Amino acid sequence: MRRALFLAVVLVAAAACASVRPVEGRSELIRQILRSTVQLRSEREGGARRAASGVVLATHPETERVWILTARHFVDPPQRQRVHVRLPGRDATVPGAIAFLSPELDVAIIETERLDVAPVRLRTTAHLGDEVLVVAFPWGRRFTVVGGIVSQVVAPRGDPQVMGPVRMIDASVSYGSSGGGVFDARTGELLGIVEGYRTAKVAIPEM
Repeated sequence: MRRALFLAVVLVAAAACASVRPVEGRSELIRQILRSTVQLRSEREGGARRAASGVVLATHPETERVWILTARHFVDPPQRQRVHVRLPGRDATVPGAIAFLSPELDVAIIETERLDVAPVRLRTTAHLGDEVLVVAFPWGRRFTVVGGIVSQVVAPRGDPQVMGPVRMIDASVSYGSSGGGVFDARTGELLGIVEGYRTAKVAIPEM
């Protein structure tokens, strides 16, 4: 059931991917990306807290439900915790619930509602050297934009390793950036989310 939810949400996001054009102006591109970016916090029994970032994968306007993609290790293990969702620049938070944990990837989906957000557009492949932007909340504080390039892709064995799903970027990231979106710097499409520190490993939603 949860895997079916995950696939349904990813397919909704992927449906918006056709014929995307580059966005004119870097400031406009970042404003567009911020409409799909959230900050996440978790409070566990005993007072332990965690911070992460996330991207809005899909919305359902009729029910006002919102599904957010983030890193699985942010909520592992999933028991006995409260998840809070915050928009960039806002003080108020809304509660979130764990809707899906991937058994294979460092990917989770948080469900919430009543947020003024826009779902991302997904892009499944990139070229080595493509410019990317990472938008996240390092150390659980203000959102930060970091630039970099695609430094590793996943390609079928035997094919030239120059194009495919993104696996690594050279942008430097830190704690709290997990789950932050890795966006194409020309179109604002989502290429993956951050799962590792320093040179960022990228988790890729299954299509």
